[in-house]
Amino acid sequence: MTITDITGYTPNTSYSKLVAYFSMEFAIDQSLKIYSGGLGFLSGSHLRSAYELKQNLIGIGMLWKYGYYDQVRDKTNNMEPIFIQKDYSFLEDTGIVFSVPVHNGLVKVKAFLLRPETFGSAPLFLLGTDLEENDYVSRSITHRLYDPNETTRIAQSIILGIGGGLLLEQLNITPDIYHMNEGHAVPLNFYLYSKFKNLDEIKKRMVFTTHTPELAGNEEHDFALLKEMSFFYHLQEHEVKFILGLDGDKFNYTLAALKFSGKANGVSKLHGEVARKMWGGYSNICEIISITNAQNRNYWKDSAFDELIKANDEEGADVRKKEMKSLLFKEVANQTGKIFREDLITIVWARRFAAYKRADLIMYHWERFLQFLRETDMPVQIIWAGKPYPEDVDANKMFNQIIDKTRSFANCAVLTGYELGLSALLKKGADVWLNNPKMYREASGTSGMTAVMNGAVNLSLPDGWVPEFAVDGENCFIIQPAADELSQAERDAQENSNLMDILEDDVLPIYYQNPAKWFSMIQKGIEGVLPKFESSRMAIEYYEKMYNSI
Repeated sequence: MTITDITGYTPNTSYSKLVAYFSMEFAIDQSLKIYSGGLGFLSGSHLRSAYELKQNLIGIGMLWKYGYYDQVRDKTNNMEPIFIQKDYSFLEDTGIVFSVPVHNGLVKVKAFLLRPETFGSAPLFLLGTDLEENDYVSRSITHRLYDPNETTRIAQSIILGIGGGLLLEQLNITPDIYHMNEGHAVPLNFYLYSKFKNLDEIKKRMVFTTHTPELAGNEEHDFALLKEMSFFYHLQEHEVKFILGLDGDKFNYTLAALKFSGKANGVSKLHGEVARKMWGGYSNICEIISITNAQNRNYWKDSAFDELIKANDEEGADVRKKEMKSLLFKEVANQTGKIFREDLITIVWARRFAAYKRADLIMYHWERFLQFLRETDMPVQIIWAGKPYPEDVDANKMFNQIIDKTRSFANCAVLTGYELGLSALLKKGADVWLNNPKMYREASGTSGMTAVMNGAVNLSLPDGWVPEFAVDGENCFIIQPAADELSQAERDAQENSNLMDILEDDVLPIYYQNPAKWFSMIQKGIEGVLPKFESSRMAIEYYEKMYNSI
């Protein structure tokens, strides 16, 4: 059976290999809340560009009953997570129900289809376990994306990997290539081993994208627990260790994926280098190349602004930018009761909210930050947004501390509900897109790409994708990183100082005193992002460098 038979989607004949793309999250549309952040934004853009190119690719994901979470405010106006059931009439119940072994029992799984024409994406199959045939524990497997319970998280990977493999069997589809977007789907390989009985046969068909540039961030669990959970399908622990050349008590998802795959990639040139250093000392891992992440222009662009930039219409672009800012500022007023002005420079920090991304770096030196906010000759407005992991106590505390610290400032706002819709508003309304993670911790980062497409200028440390794009002072502003040998506290202090210097000495004077230069930076930013960081380039590269070369 073919994709066309099942979905009506007819691939272009130039993409002959059929690819099954496995990801724990996909950000396809604001209405389909099955994603948390950058991993989902990336996979969503990949499926959108695959659809535009008519690539021979289908997505395999999970149908999360409560999504990631809904980010709302409590009675003090601080952020809190709540979990609300999601219902999607636009998903097609395929009628396919099958069983997946989990924890020495059988869990019923139902497959749903997001048809390509619904949102303009390659076909996407979503797996759900919230069925009457299952007990509550089994039903809860697909309740929450990245459930905090260890065994539930393990079961989620089993459903995605083994369940995805079994679904393809039910559909009578035999992919030429299986693509794991992150290591969550690694149980797929144990299902395939039951079919091929040979590691080399799997390597001919498996590719892997890693997104995590630090060892501690790569998921691992005790072998004994994984065996008890049926993670290895029909294999015993000693067989897994023998096949993959592993030892010890812990099974690392990323290391196993690198041993099962014929080829892997990091998600920027810098991350590829970091990944090769991280994993290069292990035996029998596959080659790790770099394919830099990208985002779908057609989804993210403002069409009117895009046309004005093409026409080199500085005045028209400025008018449209103010209109986009006005739309964002309506949401600022709605959430915070603060009125922002379209003629003032607006700095935005917005992305997945994690400690290493340092949302509060700009206020590290508090007195200098206060003076910056009180600037009258070149006034500023600052907006923060992002979703911390619900159980990340420190990140949630930081989020609410920023709310508390800036509550009394009319030119500072913290927004909740950071999903595709708010992300688009922020990118279209930002003048400056601020990115200041701890160096070497950002594998790629893509928010700055889509901000640039909408006339924002990046202000960033040279991490992730940025070194491939940046011409400091021409298409962006680069924050000079502190020396690697300094302590983290010293680096935070130095990089805060470097950030504030650039804002005060370069960013604000250019914006307010040299609008022609600012417009030139916007133009050069867009020229630097398109087409190099547009996801059709990325989708084509995956075929050329991964799918067709193993």
